[in-house]
Amino acid sequence: MWDAVSIIVGIVIGSTIFKSSGSIAAGVSTPWAMFGVWLAGGALSLVGALCYAELAATYPRSGGDYVWLTRAFGPLAGFLFGWAHLAGILTGSIGVLAFVFADHAQRLWNLPDAAGPLVAIAAVVGLTLMNVLGVFFGKATQNVLTAAKVAGLAAIAVAGLSAGHAVPAASHEPSGGGLGMAMILVLYAYGGWNDAAFVAAEIRDPRRNIPRALLVGVGLVTLVYLAVNAAYCRALGWEGLQRSELPAADTLRAVFGPTGDRAMSVLVLVSALGGINGLILTGSRVHASLGRDHRVFAVLGRWHPRLHTPVWSLAAQCAITTLLVGAVGLPAGREAIDAVLTRLGQGGVDWARYGGGFETLVSATAPIFWTFFLLTGLALFALRDQDREVERAFRVPLYPFVPFAFCLTCTWMLNASILWAGPLALLALVPFMLGVPLYAFSRRMRPAS
Repeated sequence: MWDAVSIIVGIVIGSTIFKSSGSIAAGVSTPWAMFGVWLAGGALSLVGALCYAELAATYPRSGGDYVWLTRAFGPLAGFLFGWAHLAGILTGSIGVLAFVFADHAQRLWNLPDAAGPLVAIAAVVGLTLMNVLGVFFGKATQNVLTAAKVAGLAAIAVAGLSAGHAVPAASHEPSGGGLGMAMILVLYAYGGWNDAAFVAAEIRDPRRNIPRALLVGVGLVTLVYLAVNAAYCRALGWEGLQRSELPAADTLRAVFGPTGDRAMSVLVLVSALGGINGLILTGSRVHASLGRDHRVFAVLGRWHPRLHTPVWSLAAQCAITTLLVGAVGLPAGREAIDAVLTRLGQGGVDWARYGGGFETLVSATAPIFWTFFLLTGLALFALRDQDREVERAFRVPLYPFVPFAFCLTCTWMLNASILWAGPLALLALVPFMLGVPLYAFSRRMRPAS
């Protein structure tokens, strides 16, 4: 169970808590409203975790959403999820954290800007090789990185709370994007708690331990987020936090001086590596399930007989992530994207709007991510009705209100992400729609002799 909790904490606590707390604070009027937003994000994530706990405990097969969508809505739905996961959702998330790692590596070691995408790719390739060596190495790497990350966050909390400022009681008008944008950033900060379900078949006693891991993991992340934001408020003051672009670095600098800046970069490097490793470990299991069930991706379902890892799934995941990082991080890649969108009648991308590779990949993949999150919530309703005779080791409390709240949250986030992504949403839709002819082709393929 604690390996699964480590995966959840390692994936969820990525980069948002280090860089976006200032923007979230700027969207509300008081410190207590900010804490309320973070607590609401934890509560909504807990609602989602309850839904996933029932599904994972009832159908404890490796693959998570892929398994449930296939069972609820048919093989096409599962295929499209697996394809979208491979083509952009999971690989894009790995790329996002790889860019965070590269940004802070450049800052720590004074590397040139042009080295950023190459550093990001090197991190992905290196951690993929660790996971190829076996699940023991993958989970051991995850546990070490998560422990280091939590220790670093605890140091920030202690340093900030021991600083001389106090959380001010006075309020003033929000200076940022408002409550809506604050909630989008907070829910993004909690993203990833669901990924433990992807390795359900490899967790001991999954019917008991997956629900526990989901609930304990989300609870721990919520407590960490509240403590760290309290430290930011005390060290920087409320207005200082609202103006801060890098609150974690500013907090350590306020307490420790210039050495705090370098310590912050090391912590973010460790945090990003933990997130990358967790996504590589869990995501490859989804693609292996896709390969096991659909002939066109049969190679992805092959596990190494000695290492007991989905080697081809890991390799494909690494290759597509490398392609995405190059597409948004290298000048040639951006020119190619502009050319595609121009052909689609959308013009080029306003790259300044999205910032660097981190923001670009988040914007492009978020609409598809929230679409499938919503479908998984609906799958819970469908499977309750369809599989009435199936024993459920864990049931969502207050059904149907809890899963309805989860679906409502997903719908709101889907709309918000489409509005923000603009033409990038169309760009993400193109590879997703390619899944339909791929599925038809796979159905026509003859079984291997």
